[in-house]
Amino acid sequence: MSNPSPTDRIDPETRQGLRNLHALTGPGGLINFDIPRQRELYEEMNRAALAALPPNDRVRYEDLIVPGPADGPELNVRIYRPADGTDAGTLPGILYIHGGGMITGSVLTDHRQVLPLVEAVGAVVVSVDYRLAPEHPDPAPVEDCYAALLWMSRNASSLGIDPGRLALYGGSAGGGLAAGVALLARDRGGPRPAFQMLPYPMLDDRNTTPSSHEITDIGIWDRAANLQGWQSLLGDRIGTDRVSPYAAPARADDLGGLPPTYLDVGDLDLFRDEDLIYASRLMQAGVPVELHVYPGGIHAGELLAPDAELSTRITDYRMTALNRALHSSRAPGGPQ
Repeated sequence: MSNPSPTDRIDPETRQGLRNLHALTGPGGLINFDIPRQRELYEEMNRAALAALPPNDRVRYEDLIVPGPADGPELNVRIYRPADGTDAGTLPGILYIHGGGMITGSVLTDHRQVLPLVEAVGAVVVSVDYRLAPEHPDPAPVEDCYAALLWMSRNASSLGIDPGRLALYGGSAGGGLAAGVALLARDRGGPRPAFQMLPYPMLDDRNTTPSSHEITDIGIWDRAANLQGWQSLLGDRIGTDRVSPYAAPARADDLGGLPPTYLDVGDLDLFRDEDLIYASRLMQAGVPVELHVYPGGIHAGELLAPDAELSTRITDYRMTALNRALHSSRAPGGPQ
């Protein structure tokens, strides 16, 4: 008897969300299109999802232009805070780094993800618009995100942020960038994040794990899409020994001294094996790690089917972990 295909193993409610995506893109997902059209479709789908959200007067936000890297342009960031948090004292801060495979996404595409995050955690969240590949290859994206972390730390007081309770949050490509920022902060003696949350992070450009070969035709960030993303970021360096661990954190030789980490991934996600390896190496380096692997879970499944039971469970575990890390006790950290 043959084993069921990855598609047959997808959580049923999540599978319906995937079908809804394919009704817009075709069964191959966004990879059906060139990068400019991928960006247009991604923006269109997120605008439609935003339009369906009810008004939210419980979160305030504003857009600012802040300093970028020393040799780069200024950055657009969107700052969110609880509407009733003005007199709540110093709040934890979260640097939010959007996903999109290094080639798509913006603060606008992830606006609907950040709003409930602000409410659930009671934090000041800074969402950063980093430069995208291939127009801006490595190291532009990770340097932009690190510059945003520096700005948050240096302006913690005016932002109402406790610099000892600063977290990194990024999913998919944003998770890879968050992990790269954590490595940069450690190695440059920069701000010390108290926590990093890495939902299904994009960590390894080599694409040699079993899951990177297994997930080829689900239609949501399959192997072809991942290769396109890494090729856009790294060019002819992809898969060679010329790739920095800040671009592909799986390549870091030493994972010691990194912040406590929450990592989750579906068992049908292309990133499953590289994420499990990274979590295991963090633990071996003495880093506290909370790891969740979800049967029937696919890449970004909780965004495709937000009301699914599996999606609700995924989101609840994340918010519980963030609250425990940022509110249970004062976490060590802050600027160095």
